[in-house]
Amino acid sequence: MSELRQTRETLQADFDRIALLAAETWNHNAHYHQFLLSHVPKHCQRILEIGCGTGEFSRLLAQRAEEVLALDLSPQMIRVAQQSSAQQPNINFVLDDVLTFDLPEDHFDCIASLTTFHHLPMETILQKVREALKPKGIFLCLDLYQRSNWRELLSDVVAFPTSSFLRLVKTGRPRPPAEIREAYAQHDKTDAFLTLPQIQRICAVEMPGALVRQHLFWRYSIVWKKDR
Repeated sequence: MSELRQTRETLQADFDRIALLAAETWNHNAHYHQFLLSHVPKHCQRILEIGCGTGEFSRLLAQRAEEVLALDLSPQMIRVAQQSSAQQPNINFVLDDVLTFDLPEDHFDCIASLTTFHHLPMETILQKVREALKPKGIFLCLDLYQRSNWRELLSDVVAFPTSSFLRLVKTGRPRPPAEIREAYAQHDKTDAFLTLPQIQRICAVEMPGALVRQHLFWRYSIVWKKDR
C-alpha cells in the first residue's frame, strides 16, 4: 500500500469519526465565513468547494450560485452534509478525492476550500484549481499554517483568550466538548503544515498576484482572481 493511500485512508477515518460528533454552533472556520463570502461574486453559475465537510459553508455558497459541487473524502461527512442540506437541491455533494477527480477546465466561477489544503500537495492542487477556474474566476482558501517566527507566535497571546471569549459568547462554553477535542487531538498527530513564507513562495509561482493574509486563530487566507 502506498504512502499516499495510507494518508487518504487515515484522513477518511479521522473525519468519519468527527462527522458523527455533535456539530458546534461556532468554531474558528465559521468565524471567517463572512470574510470569505465577501469575496464571492453575488451571482455565480457554478461554484466548487473542496473538502466540504458537513456542508455548512456549502449551504452559504448555494445562496450565490445556480450549482455548487461539494467534494469530500469522508463518507460520513457527505452523509451528514446531504441530510442537513435537503432544502438546498442546488448542492451536489460528491464523495471523492479532489486529486483524482476530473475537474473540467475553465468551468467554475468560484472555487473555495476551508482547512483542507494542508492535507494536499500545495503545488499540485493550486495548478488544478487554476485550470478549473473560469477566466475572472475567484479562488478562496482558508487554512492552517505552521508558525515560524516570534511575530507569528506572539499572535497566540491574543488568539487563545479571544478564542475562549468568543466561544463562550457563541456557545456558552469556553472550550469545545471533550469528544471533539479528543478527536482533533488524534487527527493532529498526523497533520503537517507549511509556513507562511513557504505558502507565499508557492503562490507566487502558481497564482501570481494572490493575496496571502495571516489571520487570528492560526489561519491564513488566499484570495486570487484568474486573469485569463
